[in-house]
Amino acid sequence: MTDTNIRTYSNERTEEQTETETEETTRSEERERCPECGGRLITDDEHAETVCEDCGLVVEEDEIDRGPEWRAFDAAEKDEKSRVGAPTTNMMHDQGLSTNIGWQDKDAYGKSLSSRQRQKMQRLRTWNERFRTRDSKERNLKQALGEIDRMASALGLPENVRETASVIYRRALEEDLLPGRSIEGVATSSLYAAARQAGTPRSLDEISAVSRVDKMELTRTYRYIIRELGLEVKPADPEHYVPRFVSDLDLSDETERMARELLESARQEGVHSGKSPVGLAAAGVYAAALLTNEKVTQNEVSEVASISEVTIRNRYKELLEASDTAAPA
Repeated sequence: MTDTNIRTYSNERTEEQTETETEETTRSEERERCPECGGRLITDDEHAETVCEDCGLVVEEDEIDRGPEWRAFDAAEKDEKSRVGAPTTNMMHDQGLSTNIGWQDKDAYGKSLSSRQRQKMQRLRTWNERFRTRDSKERNLKQALGEIDRMASALGLPENVRETASVIYRRALEEDLLPGRSIEGVATSSLYAAARQAGTPRSLDEISAVSRVDKMELTRTYRYIIRELGLEVKPADPEHYVPRFVSDLDLSDETERMARELLESARQEGVHSGKSPVGLAAAGVYAAALLTNEKVTQNEVSEVASISEVTIRNRYKELLEASDTAAPA
C-alpha cells in the first residue's frame, strides 16, 4: 500500500470516527432535552424522577438509586460508614479483619484441585493460621472465643449473647484476670454472665453440661469475674425461663400466659425469695399446664428444666397457694 493510499485510508477512518462521535453527542444532547419543549432535564433524587426544568414534564419515574443506603455529611463520617467486605465482630480474635482460607479443595468454578495444588493450598493454610495468631495472647483469645461459640451453639443462644460474652472475655484478658484460672473456666463464666445480662439465662447445670469445667469451678470463676470487672448482673427472673420451657414441651400460648400470671402473683406474695428461679419457672409451667388442661407430666418438665420432680411438686403448690387457685384433681 502506497503512502497516498495510507493517507486516504487514514482520512476516511478519521471522518468515520468524527461522524460517530457527532452522532453520539447529538443523541446524548437529545436525551438531556425535554421531548416536549426542548428544555433542560434535571434529576429529582428525593422523588426518583427526571423532570423538565421548564415545563415540568416527568420524563422518567421510579428510578433506581444505585448509591449507598447511608448519608454522610463530612469526609470523616464517609470514611467511617463506607465498608468493603464482612463487618467486624468481637467474636473473632482478629475481629474478622484477616483472610480465611476455606477447607474445600476446589477452585472458583467448583472443580477439584490437582494433587500439587492441594499440597500448595495446605501449606498456605498452615502459614495463614500462623500469621493470624502472632503471640500467646492472640492464641489464648482464639481458643477462648472458639469455646464461647461452641457452647453458645449447643445452648441455642443468640448472636448478641455471643458478642457480649466475647467482650467480657476480652476485658478479663486485658485486665490480666486469667493467671491461675483456666481459659475454659473464664470463657464459660463470660457466656453465663452474658446470657443473664441479655435476658436469656441458662442454669448452671445446663452451662456446665456443655462446658469442659465442673460446676464448682464455674461458680467460683463467675463470682471472681463479676467482682473484678464490676459487671451489673441482675438476679435471674423466673419468667425468662418460661418461653423456653413452654416451647420445649410444645405447650400453648395460653399456658405460657398463665405461667407468667402465677409467677407474678408469687412475686407479689414474696414466694420468690430464696428459691431457685429455674425451679419456680418449671413449677409455674407445670401448674399452668394443669390449669389449662394440657397433658404434661412432672417427669417431662423435670427433664426439660434439669431439676428434680420433688422440687416441682413443692414449688407448684406454693405458686397455687400464692395465687389462691386450687389445683385440679
